[in-house]
Amino acid sequence: MTHTAENEQQQVRYLEVDADQAGQRVDNFLRTALKGVPKSLIYRILRKGEIRVNKKRVKPDSRLEAGDVVRIPPIRTAQRGESAPVGQGLADHLEDAILYESEGLLVINKPSGLAVHGGSGVSLGLIEALRQIRPNCRFLELVHRLDRDTSGCIMVAKKRSMLRYLHDALRERKVRKIYHALVVGRWSTRCSQVDAPLKRFELKSGERMVKVHLEGKASITSFKVLQRYGDLATLIEARPLTGRTHQIRVHTQFAGHPIVGDVKYTPDEDNESFRQLGLRRLMLHAARLEVVLPEGERLEVDAPLDVATAASLQQLMVERSQ
Repeated sequence: MTHTAENEQQQVRYLEVDADQAGQRVDNFLRTALKGVPKSLIYRILRKGEIRVNKKRVKPDSRLEAGDVVRIPPIRTAQRGESAPVGQGLADHLEDAILYESEGLLVINKPSGLAVHGGSGVSLGLIEALRQIRPNCRFLELVHRLDRDTSGCIMVAKKRSMLRYLHDALRERKVRKIYHALVVGRWSTRCSQVDAPLKRFELKSGERMVKVHLEGKASITSFKVLQRYGDLATLIEARPLTGRTHQIRVHTQFAGHPIVGDVKYTPDEDNESFRQLGLRRLMLHAARLEVVLPEGERLEVDAPLDVATAASLQQLMVERSQ
């Protein structure tokens, strides 16, 4: 935090609720306004009555209305963990990776290896980086998530109303997501859909795994062959009809063709052989996103593969043809 921002946190602040923020619970409003402040501290100052709305004490679940004035007391945040500063290289890369932008929405072609948010040993994620390079954006929130090593289309809302709208669209399966995956072996054209329930497990090490299990949640993915690389690998299109954790990764494994570079679900010997061919990342890419926006406009966004991965696939094609 800069010295100026720290001073601001140590003074009484008055924030007026705008129309886009109306309807929020007070605690959720404060968690956005006081980014980085521990939740325990936010609830403590609420309990003590130090947060006032229109000069009155409020409960955490009180709803705000447009025009309300929220009083925030001085808060010392020197103990809080800071996000690592964004390097110029990453800042430039993310600016170049913007596929679509409007007043309410950003769609980014997220690079493989960048977590969507910090935490669990990651000091800087996509959303923290975006907030640093777009300091004038009052509101930036992830609409959905991608695994750290998955690349491609991810939506970031710039307005709370857009976030609510897209969350509803996702819940009602009105957002069409199309992925490309390079899988081990020769995928059969007869395998056009995998319908297998998925259940999450936690190993003794604390690592989370997802497995096909009769007691799991219903999960369906449709598949189509895009390109064959002999019997070595197949580039497939995957369309998840449900939205389970690791769904495509586990369904391809269940079909007998795990994704190249998947350290969790693909045998080490398979991954090692592809690493020697230059394919060292999880070969899962969110290639296309389709959704109807609030104004009725149909948004269709395509995310190209990064240059290095595209070149490796081209080289794989050359070697398989020889």
